[in-house]
Amino acid sequence: MGTDMVLAPGQPLRALERANEVRLARAQLKRAVAAGIRQVADIVLECPWEAESMTVSELLMSQSRWGRARCRRLLVSIDMAEGKRLEALTERQRHCLAAVLRARPDHSRARSRTAGERASAPARPLSNGRRGRRTGAGTDAAGARSTA
Repeated sequence: MGTDMVLAPGQPLRALERANEVRLARAQLKRAVAAGIRQVADIVLECPWEAESMTVSELLMSQSRWGRARCRRLLVSIDMAEGKRLEALTERQRHCLAAVLRARPDHSRARSRTAGERASAPARPLSNGRRGRRTGAGTDAAGARSTA
């Protein structure tokens, strides 16, 4: 039961160096995507060596304002698993994903409001025209006025 593996001298060190090289390259790729320098659709089509082992969701979420929910919505719409690795995508899947990303500008880069824009925006009223629910004397638990 105890099969001993014989490693060549220096092999673990080389493996660690390679893993570190891949990790650094992927981090640089993610930064370029987040900054808008590289487009995810292009990366999906090209599949550079540093992105081969990335999952599709990991690449999508490296974009600014992309979280898990937004990523899931997109992938469900094209019937693709979140954990699918880029290297495992077929040509058809690559072109489908790239086409969806390019067709919808909101999927490639979202416009983010600055803190000043958010602060200066007025509070939106509720659908019933009020800014909040009335509570306290004169109302019941559902917020309706009592006649008593």
